[in-house]
Order: sequence, then C-alpha cells, then structure tokens
Amino acid sequence: MTEAIEPLLLSARQGDTEALSALYRRFVPGIFGYIATRVPDRATAEDLTSEVFLQMVEGIHRLKAEDEARFVAWLLRIARVTVAGYYRKRARHPLLVSLPSNGAEDLADAALYPLEYRPESDPAAWTETREEWQTVVQAINQLTEEQRQVLVGRLIMGYDVETVARLLGKKANAIKALQFRALQRLHRLVGRPYPAMGSRHRQKEDIE
Repeated sequence: MTEAIEPLLLSARQGDTEALSALYRRFVPGIFGYIATRVPDRATAEDLTSEVFLQMVEGIHRLKAEDEARFVAWLLRIARVTVAGYYRKRARHPLLVSLPSNGAEDLADAALYPLEYRPESDPAAWTETREEWQTVVQAINQLTEEQRQVLVGRLIMGYDVETVARLLGKKANAIKALQFRALQRLHRLVGRPYPAMGSRHRQKEDIE
C-alpha cells in the first residue's frame, strides 16, 4: 500500500517542500511515461516533465482536489496542455527542430526505457529500439486523449479500473472499453503489441 495522498496534498498546498518532493517522486514516473509516449525523444520528455511539475508547485495552493484520482487528473491536464504547447511551438519554429543525427545525442534520445536498461550498450538493440519507439509515439498520438489517459493510468501508473474511472469521471465499463479499443488500435497501427505497454497475457488480464 502506498502512503495516503490526502495529508501530502494538504501539506503541499501550505508550501511544505517535503510534501512537494514526495508528490514529485511518487508521480513523476507516470507523468514522464505519459509525455514520453507523446514526444520523439527522452530529452524533450524530461524537459516537459520538469515544466509540468514546476506548474504543479506554482499552482497547487489553488488545487481543490483531495484524493489521488483528482490530483492525477489535474497533473495529466497540465501534461496534456504542455505537450500541446510543445507541438505548437514546433509548428511555429520548424527550423529549430532537431534532426536525427549520429553519436551521443541519438543515444540520449533513444534512452526511453527504465534507467537500469541502457539500449546503447547493444548497438543493434539500440537501433531497433529507437525505430520502434518512434513508431509507437506516432501511433499513440493517433489515439484519443481519453484512450491515452486510460493506457497511462492502467499500464504505466498501475491503477485498477475503478481508480482510472474516477480519474476520468467515467464508469468502469467505459474504461474497459476504452482500454480495449486503444490496445486494438495500437496493435493495428504498430503491427504487434509493444513490450513496453505490457505482454499479451498482461493485456488480457487488464481488460477483464
């Protein structure tokens, strides 16, 4: 069981730095996971994740959410707006967008797996990983926002169906349907289930 979030939210709204740090540590993996599936490289995902939590610190004193589902929904709204702003900026300034290159920069871009796994230690695996991740990012960007949030909630944050339902303000059956359609569409777009999103067995369990 994780620590109840209500005391952390109360302390964080009062400016307690330890509570803010605890919220950051607890929710940064999920928010990073959401953003990393929306943008083409790790460096951008890290920058945007930092922006989200900076906005969290700046705005949490106004937050009325008192449970985890509503707090996460608030963070995901900030993340969604931040990602949209990133793409608007790219559209306005296309010449500033980094092009694929060789060397250390590409290795950093490719490192979208947990820290203990370093694809660059195997050049063949790194090349395949980077190409597959670009494909997955493009595919996930074709899902609806609700489908993306369901996948993040269920497969990255590890919430049960009922928690994700509260997060999105929907019924449990609607969440199951959204997850099923999202995974089916990813299967069609990518060509096969992507390991980072869970195995076939895990996917079957998740929608039951």
